[in-house]
Amino acid sequence: MKSQYLTKHRLPDAPGVYLFKKGKQILYIGKATSLKSRVKSYFSKDISETRGPRIVGMVETATALAYRETPSILEALMLEAELIKRHQPPYNSSAKDDKSWNYCVITKEKFPRVLVLRGKELPFFDEPIKFQAGPFPYGGELKEAMKIVRKIFPYRDMCIPFQTALRRAQNKSCFNAQIGLCPGVCDGRMNARDYARTVRNLILFFRGKQKELTRTLTREMKTRADAQDFEGAARLRNQLFAFSHIRDVSLLKRADRAEVAETRIEAYDVSHISGASGVGVMVVMQSGLLAKGEYRKFRLYAQKNDDTGALAEVLARRLRHPEWPQPSLIVVDGGAGQKNAAEQVLNKADFSIPVVAVTKDERHKAHHIIGESALVRDHHDDILAINAEAHRFAIAYHRRLREKIKK
Repeated sequence: MKSQYLTKHRLPDAPGVYLFKKGKQILYIGKATSLKSRVKSYFSKDISETRGPRIVGMVETATALAYRETPSILEALMLEAELIKRHQPPYNSSAKDDKSWNYCVITKEKFPRVLVLRGKELPFFDEPIKFQAGPFPYGGELKEAMKIVRKIFPYRDMCIPFQTALRRAQNKSCFNAQIGLCPGVCDGRMNARDYARTVRNLILFFRGKQKELTRTLTREMKTRADAQDFEGAARLRNQLFAFSHIRDVSLLKRADRAEVAETRIEAYDVSHISGASGVGVMVVMQSGLLAKGEYRKFRLYAQKNDDTGALAEVLARRLRHPEWPQPSLIVVDGGAGQKNAAEQVLNKADFSIPVVAVTKDERHKAHHIIGESALVRDHHDDILAINAEAHRFAIAYHRRLREKIKK
């Protein structure tokens, strides 16, 4: 697709979801705080640096563009997840298949819970699931989104609904009910029938059916008013107003940062004292952001003064976890020896993942990056940042382990 194609579309400077297509096939789905500027960025001169070669190939393959404007970024986030789930675009495969991405699930209970789970947790979740939204590639975005959603439609997460008249009489409310984030299923303020309506509204919202949700809330509000249930009508009026005036400023920064790239970088480092108490670590950067929930620690089996061997051991043990997302790039601390050792482990396990190594000067400051020049150019700052983070994490883990052994 050429940049001239954009002249055919007067994209709005508003939130929404965009779809790159080849004929009728949807290649890629993304969200934007501004459709106009976001789509325009795919035709910038530095796209290979900001998006990577995979997305460059997608743009070159695409022959058409479609979009849907949404009233807010929050609704764009929900719509994006719903459309990815429905259409399974090939260039969203990292979000579609990756077990580390997040899902919002609603349980199938008398008083359903609304929970955020990782993809790898879903197979082990015991409760029947009534509805599942996602995948959501960026956990931070989803957490911010759920804070907004819960203020509009308070829901149950982990509290226990009241079981006895005594419990109800004692007004045992959970903390979230006390601050207005749970509707009071724990103390009997909301019955199962009314709560089922809240759950239905949440599902409509997650499915991106904003117009239908607005009609439903308006209709229910009028029904309550006609029945002289003015308290219930007022609550629905407030929900309708809040839904129509969503302020998702907290999502702006996260959304812009998250959409810059879709690259997962893993960095490795080892730490020991003359081979004793050896440890290794893996740190992760996802789309330019450190993903601390993905960090991993390894106590080394071979306790000897061999940095290259220690690195090989750590990487080999990491590759035994196919449930962990596969990185786009691996960063190791050291020189050609460490780089070669990592590549040998990868080749033996039949993995084709590029490796770069960060050499250090006598003060242990980054001196040079060894690796494919295009990768070094495209990810230079991220490589240095994640290498420094791996070193910090390894030293901290090694120090804690030594202190524990001394005790």
